[in-house]
Amino acid sequence: MFDAVAQRYDLTNTVLSLGQDRRWRGATRRALDPRPGERVLDLAAGSGVSTVEFARSGAWCVAADFSLGMLAVGKDRGVAQVAADALHLPFADASFDAVTISFGLRNLADPVAGAREMARVVRPGGRLVVCEFSTPTWEPFRTVYMNYVMRGLPPIARAVSSNPEAYVYLAESIRAWPDQRELAEQIAGAGWERVRWRNLTGGAVAVHHAVKPAA
Repeated sequence: MFDAVAQRYDLTNTVLSLGQDRRWRGATRRALDPRPGERVLDLAAGSGVSTVEFARSGAWCVAADFSLGMLAVGKDRGVAQVAADALHLPFADASFDAVTISFGLRNLADPVAGAREMARVVRPGGRLVVCEFSTPTWEPFRTVYMNYVMRGLPPIARAVSSNPEAYVYLAESIRAWPDQRELAEQIAGAGWERVRWRNLTGGAVAVHHAVKPAA
């Protein structure tokens, strides 16, 4: 599915989010706080747009994704790329100082197992940042938002995406995704601690931050 949408994926995201995707990437970068010399894993990185932004800090960043089509679109972005299954990452224990995943945890067959695998490849005291769709906190906005997701998003996707049916899945997966607190509990259950979150765009998106327990 992601191979089929790869060519116009970044453009479609900007259109569907009404340009908010850039703000969400900025908030994710600030939460991750990558530092010069650190090793950062950007999981479900797609074409590597976010990876490039993290790398500007001087950190050594790897864009990992299950979709070869997405990686091919981003092959000239100048960051390291690895084809990887998030549930069985091809990295040794404690290989990274930080790991981040944006709008990808929801797509894993087992998100909790994915969060546990991310903990495995991060050093003790290392950081996790998850940027993902969530639940708007103000009920009137929540109603408008869900109407847009379920009714407005698919027609727009038909106009700009190379595979509009993928965005029907997107809408359904957003509706079924846990809210901020429930996701925080799942992350904690996967072996992370000090889990907190920040709402963006009224809670339509949330950035969760966590730390791997020190050895």
